[in-house]
Amino acid sequence: MRRIGIIGGMGPEATVLLMSRIIAATPARDDADHVPMIVDNNPQVPSRIKALIESGGEDPGPVIAGMAQKLEAFGAEALAMPCNTAHHYAEEIRNAVAIPFIDMVRLTVDAISSETRPGAKIGMLASPALRITGIFTDAFAGTGRIPLHLADDSPLLELIRHIKIHGADDNARAQMTVASRALICEGADMLLIACSELSLVSSAIDPAAHSIDTIDLLAGACIAFSSGQET
Repeated sequence: MRRIGIIGGMGPEATVLLMSRIIAATPARDDADHVPMIVDNNPQVPSRIKALIESGGEDPGPVIAGMAQKLEAFGAEALAMPCNTAHHYAEEIRNAVAIPFIDMVRLTVDAISSETRPGAKIGMLASPALRITGIFTDAFAGTGRIPLHLADDSPLLELIRHIKIHGADDNARAQMTVASRALICEGADMLLIACSELSLVSSAIDPAAHSIDTIDLLAGACIAFSSGQET
């Protein structure tokens, strides 16, 4: 089993969530069958929200790239990062290391393109930073799939902040249900959970909705790489 380096801390619970979903999805009969992980759980990475939305914060890119280099030096054979917004800095990671970076955004676009028809509207349960930076808009370009953001997505940012403070409580779950139903009402054909904090309340999505979670896709790709089954 090859070692996966996890660029974590954005946020800490999201990092643990990726690890737990990797463990849960691994077809293991004993300890040795599980994916070896080296984790840099660094909550002091400069705020992506301040840098990308408020335009006044320290650039997180050099810190994230430095984490990637440290993980490579410790023996990681591929890197994964359970933060969709931080994929804005994916190219800096690739330029900093010689090992593969398992790109959660690219995995998601490929999966959605295989599951939906051209013209499908993909309802984004995500930080407004993804809309502002165009991370998924650029990634979906040429696929015929259209990212659909709420007309007012500020409540999603407040929900993310709530989860960071209070965890996946009943209030957070209720807000997740409301947001998922709002996207369906605005015409979403599929819902995409594209924030790892929101993944913590993924079960609160309207059960009538067809949804996909970026963390699940990343977990599956980590298992495939570690076991040598990646394509």
